[in-house]
Amino acid sequence: MDLLPFEEYAASLHRKRASAGVLFRDGDGRVLLVETTYKSTWEIPGGAVDAGEAPWRAAVREVAEELRLHRPLGRLLVIDHLPADGPMPEGLAFVFDGGLVTAEEVAGIDPTDPEIRSVGLHTPDAARRLVKPALARRIESALDALVAGEVALCESGRPVTP
Repeated sequence: MDLLPFEEYAASLHRKRASAGVLFRDGDGRVLLVETTYKSTWEIPGGAVDAGEAPWRAAVREVAEELRLHRPLGRLLVIDHLPADGPMPEGLAFVFDGGLVTAEEVAGIDPTDPEIRSVGLHTPDAARRLVKPALARRIESALDALVAGEVALCESGRPVTP
């Protein structure tokens, strides 16, 4: 078997997109969602990981851009494999713990990012109706991971055992 020169091998490797989100919740178990201006479904704060950027740095950057919140990032809760979907290539979504927020803190958020229309705290049931099904499952997996003290490995938000 002939091996490719290292440079050709490296150039042939598949590239994956990556996103990083942060799960904030309040003492009543509601989760913080952002209403975006560019699509009909809501999201958790976060976004695309830039080239050369670590997912945890992307999570901190996105929260600062979207919510103007500057808080320490908690532990990793979810790694989710996302299949290709229309124009979006296969990817990985990371969800980190943002910790607890109060309703007063959320009410004080004045998003200046043009991508964000509004923010709000929603029960998991209400969130399930506002976000895409895969994100609803990812949020549920993240909430379960908080209780279990483990990282949830998922495929389209569904927990898997490797």
